[in-house]
Amino acid sequence: MSVHSPESFERPEGFAPGSVWVDRVATRQFVGYTQSGVEIPIGLEEGRVSPGELLKLALIGCAGMSMDHAVARRLGDDFAARLYAHGTSDAEDDRYHEIDETIQLDLSGLDDREREKLVAVIDRVIEAACTIQRTVVPGAEVRHTITDAGHPSGPASDEEEK
Repeated sequence: MSVHSPESFERPEGFAPGSVWVDRVATRQFVGYTQSGVEIPIGLEEGRVSPGELLKLALIGCAGMSMDHAVARRLGDDFAARLYAHGTSDAEDDRYHEIDETIQLDLSGLDDREREKLVAVIDRVIEAACTIQRTVVPGAEVRHTITDAGHPSGPASDEEEK
């Protein structure tokens, strides 16, 4: 049984600007935090965001930010956009094999050639500048370090001290 609350845990080595964390608040319910104070309820219940939804939001949020300047140069600073990401995880493999993104823009002020050129620019800037897509597409190595928050002097170990 745990006697510590997450607030008492020390920050791990490598904690830096941009680091985020998640605290367990109930069975399969968590709250994600950013250093700027944003809280995101994570879980499968109503009112919570699933990890798969977070992944898709990260992808389309990054795509939107990556394309923003290029699109604004062509459509104006006040352009409207909505981005969707959809994909279902494969239950057998327990992973997403495909995530499709749809970017909606009002292109009525452009002729066919300008539209084709803008589509090519958007694809190019997202591919070049979207850190999340550039991480997910080739596959990022993810490492896990387990530490004993009750004894913050080092990593957890199955070995007994001698």
